[in-house]
Amino acid sequence: MERVSRPDLNGAAWRKSSYSNQAGGDCVEVADGIRGVVPVRDSKRPDGPTLVFPAASWTTFVDELTTGRSL
Repeated sequence: MERVSRPDLNGAAWRKSSYSNQAGGDCVEVADGIRGVVPVRDSKRPDGPTLVFPAASWTTFVDELTTGRSL
């Protein structure tokens, strides 16, 4: 996987997975609008670590999940 520089995530607009529920299940959040990358974090630990993926890699990952193919 290619290395990407860590963007400044202060003030990032995070959104929770559409699979999230009010019971506090295992969910992820992604930050939109950060050029070229997709930051991802655990919704239960918003102050915890954040993974940053190249946007193209994230798109491939989501496409694979959506079509049901295994990586």
